[in-house]
Amino acid sequence: MPAKIRLQRHGRKRYAYYHIVIADSRAPRDGRFIERIGSYNPNSNPATIDLDFDKALNWLNKGAQPTDTVRAILSYKGVLYMKHLQGGVAKGAFSEEEAEKRFQAWVAEKEGKIQAKKDRLSKEDSDSKTARLEAEAKVNADRAEAIAKKNAELVAEAEAAVAAATEEAPEAETSAEGEETAE
Repeated sequence: MPAKIRLQRHGRKRYAYYHIVIADSRAPRDGRFIERIGSYNPNSNPATIDLDFDKALNWLNKGAQPTDTVRAILSYKGVLYMKHLQGGVAKGAFSEEEAEKRFQAWVAEKEGKIQAKKDRLSKEDSDSKTARLEAEAKVNADRAEAIAKKNAELVAEAEAAVAAATEEAPEAETSAEGEETAE
């Protein structure tokens, strides 16, 4: 029974997430599996990977073959590196303590890179929000300025109309008085 470490699709259309499973290579993609060892959600940024490290390493040592995507996931999480280090220990190239020290240094570096990416993404997000708010404030200021200018023009027209009406009113009164005296 050739075992494969592969992804099992779940989720809705165009928003898939995956379970990382050990399955017989002859079983259907979303069908029967031997053991579930983790999950993978590519919809988040960075992708969320939950993996049982020891089970994955155990199955790799037993000879289970990962698919290409799962191989990338295992490499990202360090399972393949740990298998490589265990091979070095088995050959006598270095001790178990040295292998563990090298792995912990790799994990610390990897976590630093992941945290740096998260920080960069959150900074870009806050910068874009700030830029959008500044652009919106500028548009609102321009709009308020245009409205104030239009209102000033309307007030000037109204004052001109009132002034013209007051000028016509004394003339009308004088002409009306002139007509009354003539009678």
